Amino acid sequence: MNRNITTILFDLDGTLIDTNDLIIQSFLHTLEKYYPSKYKREDVLPFIGPTLRETFGSMDEAKVDEMIQTYRTFNLSNHDNLVKEYEGVFETIQILKEQGFKIGIVTSKVSDVVLKGLQLTKLDQFFDVVVALDHVEKAKPDPGPIFMALEQLGSTPEEALMVGDNHHDVLAGKNAGVKTAGVAWTVKGREYLQGYGPDFMLDNMRDLLPIVGVEGR
Repeated sequence: MNRNITTILFDLDGTLIDTNDLIIQSFLHTLEKYYPSKYKREDVLPFIGPTLRETFGSMDEAKVDEMIQTYRTFNLSNHDNLVKEYEGVFETIQILKEQGFKIGIVTSKVSDVVLKGLQLTKLDQFFDVVVALDHVEKAKPDPGPIFMALEQLGSTPEEALMVGDNHHDVLAGKNAGVKTAGVAWTVKGREYLQGYGPDFMLDNMRDLLPIVGVEGR
């Protein structure tokens, strides 16, 4: 229990909303166009977390913008059919908001797609601030996005917690000097995320409530 935490920052994809199938299918669609029959599902799992520019840029710097556009076109057109929230998320976020916590999103996704996901899952009503990829110069694990969110919320690192499904989230939190929580439902596996030493591991988003000193319903 930690009532010293007043501010909770969340990653979006793979943390609040289940976009794994959408992301994987978007990568496979894009890579099939540029590298036919080369990539399978397990090959693209490491691409979940880094920015699209980092991933595609490492393959072909000359075609990176074209590949990002192909990815985003497919991603947006299939978004609402493939995205859903994780169990316990809506209830937990609602309780945190009612209890007066300052809550924000820090994501490596661009803001228009972030809003689409939040509106689809009706989570958009709860968040005080969203820091997306197009708001920052450097993405996680750089601490800049977390510092930007804390500044907008009027919070300090000492009173904040970062929740995410990827090592980028844990490292960004550590780099910013905030507490960190990993989610065991990460597509990369619980042990993978635990290896980066988050302060807490959540088996369900409801596990967050006693950590920050709130009783669940």
